[in-house]
Amino acid sequence: MQFPEFDPVLLSIGPLDIRWYALAYVAGIVLGWWYAARLVKANALWQPGKPPVTTVQLDDLVLWLTLGIILGGRLGFALFYQPSLYGRLFTGADLGERLSLFRLWDGGMSFHGGLIGVSLAIVWFAWRHKIRLLSLGDLVAPAVPIGLFFGRLANFINGELWGRETTVPWAVRFCNDRIFQLYNGCPAGDVPRHPSQLYEAGLEGLLLFAVLWFAVHRAKLLAKPGYVTGIFLFGYGLVRASLENVRQPDAGKLSELPLGLTMGMMLSVPMMLIGAVLIWRAWNRPPAAG
Repeated sequence: MQFPEFDPVLLSIGPLDIRWYALAYVAGIVLGWWYAARLVKANALWQPGKPPVTTVQLDDLVLWLTLGIILGGRLGFALFYQPSLYGRLFTGADLGERLSLFRLWDGGMSFHGGLIGVSLAIVWFAWRHKIRLLSLGDLVAPAVPIGLFFGRLANFINGELWGRETTVPWAVRFCNDRIFQLYNGCPAGDVPRHPSQLYEAGLEGLLLFAVLWFAVHRAKLLAKPGYVTGIFLFGYGLVRASLENVRQPDAGKLSELPLGLTMGMMLSVPMMLIGAVLIWRAWNRPPAAG
């Protein structure tokens, strides 16, 4: 199947381009905020405890989480895949090249970097407001797959982060006139590849959201701090590590690893271990009160 002629720009207003990728971030944050607000108001889900924040505190938290997503995602991408961007801060030929690390519009965001940024924001917010850290993580975790779903769809629209070559019937050739003109060629080549962005949207987004929804609304696991966070970390790590087998490894010096491993796999293993520990810890403890 030939890649559709998607335009990554939804709307142009003068010099301002409104891109699908930016809207994916906005949609993920806004809908995640809405869902977390519903969880805050659902006192019965947290019994015998209570929600870790008020709706007013949640509004404040979302600002810090947004900063964590953007800064962590960009700085993490540079660290894991293009460390040369840090070197350009000091060796760039001009100011524009020196500041290339912060040019978000050039693309390049890392989920694992964003996760680190969000985690730091949660730790700081919990410390500042004297909130139980794991319960705050349990509030944020169920909303994350919403952003992942929209983000992966945007990756597909942009024709980026494609999969490995394959002969499956639904394979996509990530090459069309727009991509050819933009890059003076097709970076993915005119060969059939896995639409791994759609796999990730379905598994990291829809499936993981469904699992967490069941954990929250049916199994009532918000009563055990850390349980839902653990399920998210383990579930995402498992899905991402598995899909790395059909996803083309991200370009960059640090992505060239031995034994067929990829940076995505290496970064997902610690997530799975931490998630397993949190699940085991919560499993063996009674529901938290107060």
